[in-house]
Amino acid sequence: MIVFDKLWELMKARGISTYQLRERCGIDSRTVRRLRANDNTETKTLNKLCSALGCRLEEIAEYFPDE
Repeated sequence: MIVFDKLWELMKARGISTYQLRERCGIDSRTVRRLRANDNTETKTLNKLCSALGCRLEEIAEYFPDE
């Protein structure tokens, strides 16, 4: 399972709201809901996030194998 907890931590540390994230990345509110639910996300969305936030993928997502 891929978890986006680090994304929310990074946003909080940088003082970025979900509205600002949507504006910077050009993503919609449904995409933000999917990220919050750790649901399937397209790689182009992950690329947009990393580009807009100036970070690497491992700074916003973690992989945990199914048990």
